[in-house]
Amino acid sequence: MIITPYSQLQATGIHKSFGRVQVLNGIDFTMDTNDAIGIVGPNGAGKSTLLSVLSGAQPPTSGQIKLNDQDITHQPARQRAKQGLVRTHQIPKPFSGISVFENVFVAAIHSATSNREEAYDIALESIKLCGMLPLANREADSIGLLDRKRLELARALATQPKLLFLDEIGGGLTDAEALQLVDTILTLRERGIGIVWIEHIVHILLRVAKTLICMDSGRIIAQGTPDDVMSNQQVMKAYMGGASHAVSA
Repeated sequence: MIITPYSQLQATGIHKSFGRVQVLNGIDFTMDTNDAIGIVGPNGAGKSTLLSVLSGAQPPTSGQIKLNDQDITHQPARQRAKQGLVRTHQIPKPFSGISVFENVFVAAIHSATSNREEAYDIALESIKLCGMLPLANREADSIGLLDRKRLELARALATQPKLLFLDEIGGGLTDAEALQLVDTILTLRERGIGIVWIEHIVHILLRVAKTLICMDSGRIIAQGTPDDVMSNQQVMKAYMGGASHAVSA
């Protein structure tokens, strides 16, 4: 059984600059790690950079990040992964030359447990939950894009996460494939795993997210229920070019 105990993630006053370019400008973000939050916004809004900062891939220029009131601001991504904060990427990069199962096993034994038998069991359960069992012995290089996305989820799941940061995991998929991926993500939600998901395919995002955040120019400009956010005039102007209608699920 994959266990995901309750935790709270809190970021306060997060700024991130690259030279003179201010990418994040005073972000405040709080969530319970069993929530499901979607993040939308135009290109260049700072969405992926926020995920990088929250997951530890990049340090903030200023501000503080806490997990259960413990300061993790300067912890690297690998250390945060051991505490349950795990990120997937838009372009999956499985380890070459080894099987789907071996890819997931490596994730389990490096992040979840050093016991090989336990790691085997975790990897097997993760593959099953992500619908990858029929492909377990296939070389990871040989599978299609949808299955690579599922493998990315299975590898993340094998680290025993409390919270998954998903960065445009639906990118490059057809509508039908994206909906299949949503089914997999909903299965993970049933296990109590929290989700923070950046996605441009809004209608699939709304099948999972209970709370929606819209970013623009490095700031959060709206936060609330999906209906409230997508009908917000400021969101329409920033994200939809001033469209006068909300996006439906």
